[in-house]
Amino acid sequence: MANSFATQLTAALLVACLATAVRADDETPQPSPSPSAQAPSGQNPSGQKGGRAGRGEAGSGAVANTPAAEQHRLPPDSTTKQSVALPGRTLNFSATAGSIRVFDDKGEPLADIAYTSYQLDGAEKASRPVTFLFNGGPGSASAWLQFGNVGPWRLPFDGDGAVSSASPELQPNTDTWLDFTDLVFIDPVGTGYSRFVTTSEDARKRFFTVDGDANSVALVIRRWLEKYDRLTSPKYLTGESYGGIRGPKVVRNLQMQQGVGVRGLILISPVLDFRDYTGTSILQYVASLPTMTAVARHAKGPVTREDLADVESYARGDFLLDLVKGQADTEATARLADKVATLTGIDPAVSRRLAGRFDIGEFRREFDRKNGKVTGRYDGSVEGFDPFPDSSSFRFNDPSGDPLMAPLTSAAVDLTTRKLNWRPDGSYHLLSESVNKAWEFGHGVNPPESVTQLRQMLALDPKLKLLIGHGLFDLATPYFASKIILDQLPAFAGPSRTRLAVYPGGHMFYSRDGSRQAFRKEVEALVK
Repeated sequence: MANSFATQLTAALLVACLATAVRADDETPQPSPSPSAQAPSGQNPSGQKGGRAGRGEAGSGAVANTPAAEQHRLPPDSTTKQSVALPGRTLNFSATAGSIRVFDDKGEPLADIAYTSYQLDGAEKASRPVTFLFNGGPGSASAWLQFGNVGPWRLPFDGDGAVSSASPELQPNTDTWLDFTDLVFIDPVGTGYSRFVTTSEDARKRFFTVDGDANSVALVIRRWLEKYDRLTSPKYLTGESYGGIRGPKVVRNLQMQQGVGVRGLILISPVLDFRDYTGTSILQYVASLPTMTAVARHAKGPVTREDLADVESYARGDFLLDLVKGQADTEATARLADKVATLTGIDPAVSRRLAGRFDIGEFRREFDRKNGKVTGRYDGSVEGFDPFPDSSSFRFNDPSGDPLMAPLTSAAVDLTTRKLNWRPDGSYHLLSESVNKAWEFGHGVNPPESVTQLRQMLALDPKLKLLIGHGLFDLATPYFASKIILDQLPAFAGPSRTRLAVYPGGHMFYSRDGSRQAFRKEVEALVK
């Protein structure tokens, strides 16, 4: 059985609790209470954004009854008129920072889920597209997409902006998507300012499951559409990283449980199937080899995906054949190890010792070990010093992701409290380690995947389209894993409806101006 009876029962209870008999304070802009959750430890498979702590955890949790919840109530939703002057145009819009409170079937509050929305002034609601955006983790707030890529203001993620002491001052975003779609950024419970308002451990645990998380996000999307009279608007979803698991499941829940149709799903650096990243699957080596080679070639000069055609062909051809033969075939193993060393620049002796099978951590350390440096996980083209170069174990973090934590957190808090005039109590969580550790990825023989929901949603609605964007140097979620999955889809989900776009850059490839601008054009074409 793919899942235990207990897991299926939990999912069923969650649907009943969060999808069928849940209500929210949507009639008037009155958000919710405040404390965040401490939850039990869990597994954290690699291949997604998360695992680093955000700013300090909030209190131990409000009691379940409403009067106690009111003691930590979030401030009322704040809607302000904003304007950004951009090259060739000025955008005037309404910005709302607030939250939607989720209740159980008995009317008890469960959680307050925060959002930030931007709606262009003067647009016709019925025809104006609206896009809902979320990051991954699990445990990540949506600030990465909002301030790195899509929103009306942007924080540089590269160059001088990619250090902890960088200024958190936001600048008008020339490449905002607000030109062609309204935007709603959602922070799942435990991220951003979202938090639980119940002490029921069973209820809290449900939110930190694969299906429970997707159900709650789908519910909030429907409630937002009802609250702002946008049910007839064209609707799109965008998810990053673990958003590749969350996104297709949210779309499917909207279709089947919430009565909401979606026209397009946009996935950025997604993980779609954890079987590609965990256990003994040899596909993890196939998926990562083109990215490792891209990192090595980038060290010598610019590289595009077209430059990797030979590596992609080798990865799914002779490389895979030699992997299948296994180390019992010494000739195949030596041939494979030497070829991998040539492609990646790794010391041939090290490659032979590892039989040409590099996991991500080993590659990151070995690539420039002679200089005491490690590559980034989010972006392998970014290097930093190994703080413990002589250690026999891996004791380094991510030079391509960790430096962004401080400026991005400060920018998110400053915009919310000062410019948008919404001042919750408690701490803002950019990446919540407690959520990440508490996450229940499920039990049984099947790790989490969303390919099933991708197939179902595309089969159900022949007009729904899928766009996936990846960075060439992303070692966290290599682009070739998505390529392999898309190539397995049936004919009804062919290239006319599904597209993979790969750009120079890493997990946040949008940190590079050219890649961000090129992907924006892809999204605009999809939405229009």
